[in-house]
Amino acid sequence: MAASNEEGASTSPESSEKKRGQAIAAYGFDDLIDDPELARITAFASGLCDCPIALVSIVEAARQRFIARTGLQATETPRSMSFCAHAMVGQQVMEVPNAAADDRFFDNPLVTGEPHIRFYAGAPLVSSSGEALGSLCVISPLPRSSLTPLQKEGLIVLAQAVMRRLEERRSTLRHEAWEGAVQADLAASEERFRVLADTMPQMVWSTRPDGYHDYYNARWYEFTGAVVGETDGSGWNGQFHPEDQARAWETWRHSLETGDPYEIEYRLRRHDGEFRWTLGRALPIRNSGGDIVRWFGTCTDIHDQRLLQDQKDLLSRELGHRIKNIFMVVASLVRLSAREEADLKPFGEKMSAQIAALGRAYDYMRPQEGVTQFSLQGMLNELFAAYTREGDVRIRIRGDDLSLPERYMTPLALTFHELATNAVKYGALSDNAGHVDLEITRRHDEVELAWAEIGGPRYEPSERRGFGSTLVETSIKRQLRGDFVQHWLPSGLKAISVVPLDF
Repeated sequence: MAASNEEGASTSPESSEKKRGQAIAAYGFDDLIDDPELARITAFASGLCDCPIALVSIVEAARQRFIARTGLQATETPRSMSFCAHAMVGQQVMEVPNAAADDRFFDNPLVTGEPHIRFYAGAPLVSSSGEALGSLCVISPLPRSSLTPLQKEGLIVLAQAVMRRLEERRSTLRHEAWEGAVQADLAASEERFRVLADTMPQMVWSTRPDGYHDYYNARWYEFTGAVVGETDGSGWNGQFHPEDQARAWETWRHSLETGDPYEIEYRLRRHDGEFRWTLGRALPIRNSGGDIVRWFGTCTDIHDQRLLQDQKDLLSRELGHRIKNIFMVVASLVRLSAREEADLKPFGEKMSAQIAALGRAYDYMRPQEGVTQFSLQGMLNELFAAYTREGDVRIRIRGDDLSLPERYMTPLALTFHELATNAVKYGALSDNAGHVDLEITRRHDEVELAWAEIGGPRYEPSERRGFGSTLVETSIKRQLRGDFVQHWLPSGLKAISVVPLDF
């Protein structure tokens, strides 16, 4: 039986699902598939929760789609197989310790077949209007009792970050739709625009070509509590936080002078006196001759999203700090353990140095807001800083600089750390007059890194295959699917790494 309200209207499952489907359509998920920010969140969730698979799953009428995924090739499954359809209707993280022993899922094809789900944890993704969209989930083929409290709290914070990105996307679509409507309707009727603007959830304003504000919609006056006419001209700047007023003026003057679109975040005073973070945007309207005839802009309350971002940044910094400490502790344990066994001391020193190199690479690439790619030369300069002596740069990097995803950085850091330490022991860096040239050359869909040692003693390769050779092969050939060759020349070792660029 359908539930009824006091007026006798009923809400059937079909109508509820239709309403949810309309809410899903408003986000434009087709354009968010493999979104870099969401992919970064799933990668972080996978590492945080120690699960090989992490997904942003959107549950539709007949299927669930994975708009971001780590550790899984599939992009969708039938809804009948969905764990996330259960997780999205809850209030907290849903955990399944062992799906094979759970009456709801033991015969699910995702349990009996690939990816052989055993442990599952999903945090619900719920729209600002209350519709369940799906979940941010982590999956493991191994049963486990539960996430740790930190992992569970982290999954919730990351789910909030996902919703922030989705709400930003929906807001952008609304803004773009509004901009298109304004452009089409302006020539037909100014009154029509005013009616449209007053129905917008955002604050809408308009200025003359010189920037004089002469129109605000009803939402502006409701939010600010200003009376009509009070914020005309330059009166609007008095509504901003005192610390933001000069910056807002400078940004607005730049747009007026150049015609560039206006965009800025500032704190706007609400009618109750609270300052709330707001996103201000404006575009110029030009006539057929290219002259600006008006500016139309919006103000969008983003205060809650800013708070969520602050929480995510705090979690990222805390996790980054802890991971860096783990590198230091492990390196110290290796050194201390090796001291007790004389035969293991060289091995311990080598392992400790490699762990330290990984730590420096991680410190360079630790989570940063909005950053998904990193400078190759920046990482190498950080790695080689230890070999600079009294201002003399002994490893000289030349050529192209590339922005690479994080997955390239650790294998390259390990490879060139190995080359540098060998150069110190046996090659060019073992001689005060020696140095190394590293030439980076990008060619279409690959990059070549040519390491050339100059001025050191000549040394021959060992026939014994050591740990370093295995490490380089694992890093370049297996992880990056590249090629690595070495030439022992009279001038010194020349090692060439060629890595395909498939991002």
